[in-house]
Amino acid sequence: MQLHCIDTGVPENEQTTLPLVVLHGLFGSADNWRSHIKQWQPDRRVIAPDLRNHGRSPHVEGMQYAAMAADVIALLDSLEIGKIDLLGHSMGGKVAMTLARLHPERVAHLIVADIAPVVYAHGHDEIFTALRRVECAEPASRRDAGTLMQEAIDSAPTRQFLATNLVSDGDGVMRWRVGLDEISAGYEDIIAAPDGDEPFEGPTLLIRGGASPYVRDDYRDAVEAVLPGAEWQTLEGAGHWLHAEQPEAFREAVNRFLDAS
Repeated sequence: MQLHCIDTGVPENEQTTLPLVVLHGLFGSADNWRSHIKQWQPDRRVIAPDLRNHGRSPHVEGMQYAAMAADVIALLDSLEIGKIDLLGHSMGGKVAMTLARLHPERVAHLIVADIAPVVYAHGHDEIFTALRRVECAEPASRRDAGTLMQEAIDSAPTRQFLATNLVSDGDGVMRWRVGLDEISAGYEDIIAAPDGDEPFEGPTLLIRGGASPYVRDDYRDAVEAVLPGAEWQTLEGAGHWLHAEQPEAFREAVNRFLDAS
């Protein structure tokens, strides 16, 4: 399976920096990272894939982290890319941790954004309800879809984020480009801990949102077991989508870490 990706190519002034691979979260896509990619691409090659069942990538059964990490490795092999710097947010952070644990020789630096290597509780019931409501209603516009989602989701930013997955089918109907059936069937694997038996010993930065519940202080032992010696950085006031809420602070943290190590 070939993942769709944004690939900026090697910049003219590139010297010794490794390619930066960016992995999005659940219901996201590479498109969500375009503003960051624009800032990074003058100095390094950036590859941002749509993970399976997301964006423009194929819809297939299975959301196991080992399988999603294998998809990314296959993409890198097809691009003839060896070692990388790796950044993953939320679900993409678990894919990144899995890839780093299973293929440590491919990862020079690991950056995990607002996710821990733990099993999470079910927390997306209202999103699945909203997506199914839109799917059944077959709205003609994003505005109509937003109205339908509002019955299940109070947060306007969350509705706007989800609406980035709507595309016209050519007959005037807005449809989800995510593999909703496949994601729903694989949800237990999504909330599971990342795959891999060994810790990743390489340089690691864990960035969390100070207002996010995803990386609590009592997860430190779990993080240490998988990412020993990981540096923690908290963006105060930021929530789970910290890269969108505080883009400059997020990017500064990433750049500082990559430049210093």
